[in-house]
Amino acid sequence: MYANSLLTPGTGLIIWQAIIFLLLVILLKKLAWKPIVQSLKIREESIQEALDSAEKAKDEMAALQSDNKKLLEEARQEREVILKEARDVANNLKEEAKQDAVKQAEKMIEDAKNAINTEKQAALAEVKTQVAELSLQITEKLLRQELKDEKAQKALIEDFIKDVKVN
Repeated sequence: MYANSLLTPGTGLIIWQAIIFLLLVILLKKLAWKPIVQSLKIREESIQEALDSAEKAKDEMAALQSDNKKLLEEARQEREVILKEARDVANNLKEEAKQDAVKQAEKMIEDAKNAINTEKQAALAEVKTQVAELSLQITEKLLRQELKDEKAQKALIEDFIKDVKVN
C-alpha cells in the first residue's frame, strides 16, 4: 500500500504540496528573488562593461595600429624626401665644383695666354731694340768706312738731299 500511495498521491497531498510550493515561491519572491535578480543584473552589467571595455580597447588598438602605420609611412616619405634633397644638394655641389674648376682652368689658361702675349710683346720689343741697335752699329761702321774720304762724304750727302726732295 505504501508503494501504491507514492504512485497515486491523494488529493489532499497534491493540494498541500501546491500550497507549500506557492508559499515557497512567494517567500522566495519577497526575500530572495530581488537579490538574485539584482546580483544577476550587476553581473550582466559588469560583463557588458567588460565587453564594452574590450571593444573600446580593440578599437583603440586598431586606431593606434593605424596611426603607427601612418607615422611609419610619413617617416618613410620624409626619409625619401630628405635623401632626395641630399642627393640634389650633393649633385648641385658637384656641379658647382665642376663649374668652378672649369672657370678656374679657363681663367688660368686666359692668364697664361695673357702672360705669353706680354712676354711675346716684350721679347719682340727687345728684338726690335736689338735689331735697331745692331742696325745702327752696322750703319755706323759702314758709314765710317765709306766716309773716310771726302769725296764719298759729299756723294752721300748729295744722295741724301736728292732722296729728301723726291719724297
